Amino acid sequence: MDERDVRLLKAISDLGTGSPERLHEETGIPVSTIHYRLNNLREDGVIENDLYDLDHEALGLGVTVIVEVLASYEGPYEEFAEELLAVEGVTEAFFTMGETDFVVLARLSSSDTVERLISDFEAIPQVERTNSTFTIATLRDESRAPATYDIDTLIEELTE
Repeated sequence: MDERDVRLLKAISDLGTGSPERLHEETGIPVSTIHYRLNNLREDGVIENDLYDLDHEALGLGVTVIVEVLASYEGPYEEFAEELLAVEGVTEAFFTMGETDFVVLARLSSSDTVERLISDFEAIPQVERTNSTFTIATLRDESRAPATYDIDTLIEELTE
């Protein structure tokens, strides 16, 4: 990855679009070069999809719950994790080190659905305990990490 790739990824993160015309306006990189580089970034697996981002609150999934899961399981953690990921509403899950085995983030429609979520987790035999935290306000919900960095930092840390 070189500086132009990083500039493109930063612009995509900031603008929330992969439109070559909008990226050209933001970066000054020629549209034909943008097409070429976006294709290469897709082939390299850096760009995974062209999905639209959703506002979870506007959609009706504005209740965010963070759940710590302590579990006792045998075998690879990925096998057990599949059971956690199968619970409706789970949007992110992390295998962690420390006192907690997994941290799960769920987007729900109402506080009433939290009971269902926790019941679903506790119905998994290997789950020993859960610790849930309701969020009061979302301070940042950025799925594109480059948007949280200064362009100079990204260039310094990510270019060859």
